[in-house]
Amino acid sequence: MNGDLWDSHAGWWQREFTDGADPEYQEQILPLVDELTKGFDKILDIGCGEGQVTRALPSQPSRVVGVDPSWRQVAKALERSTGESYAQASAASLPFQTGVFDAAVACLVFEHITEMSASIAEVARILKPGGRFVFLLNHPLLQTPGSGWVEDYTSETPSQYWRIGQYLVEQETIEEVELGVEIPFVHRPLSVYLNSLADNELSLQRMLEPAPPEGFLERHDAYRSASHIPRLLVLVCEKR
Repeated sequence: MNGDLWDSHAGWWQREFTDGADPEYQEQILPLVDELTKGFDKILDIGCGEGQVTRALPSQPSRVVGVDPSWRQVAKALERSTGESYAQASAASLPFQTGVFDAAVACLVFEHITEMSASIAEVARILKPGGRFVFLLNHPLLQTPGSGWVEDYTSETPSQYWRIGQYLVEQETIEEVELGVEIPFVHRPLSVYLNSLADNELSLQRMLEPAPPEGFLERHDAYRSASHIPRLLVLVCEKR
């Protein structure tokens, strides 16, 4: 993950996606994380940003830890903390002993991480046997660079469809997500993630592809037209 870019744009992230500003987090992501981590005691949030997912974890705050490579994000997380602990750290080098966490969460993080294999190995290392990894991604198929909703009015019968980019090509890009805000993305096919999980004894237990939530669909007519296209992929894994 490019910590410098995330540091530069930490204010944008905190303004646009946290503290109730983003309906996908409020209506979908946070409830899913809460549901999928219930019953687990000591939980690690990897790539925690300013801590909104960390704060939503259902364990006691004193048993929850968030890590992020961006100091500006960690500083804001510490400011907003309700009792959780935070540290500046890379996903590829987690500063914890082996087998100390009951569960780990990575929410929309690994699509920004270049050291994917090392990071998944670190997740497996810090989990206890039987521990859970809740792995949320922008859907690799439908969020491939060059993908997007198309409304084609060039023929007699207009059509609407989701264009898929070069899905099988692993590629790193810097995308301007807002005027003056550039964020690094790494696209990988789903098989790359699944095989890396399997190689590190993280077995897939459940996969979710939820439809976009209502609050997101209300933002634009095109979003409503593409309501049958999932933006989110959730993998629930168990450490063997």
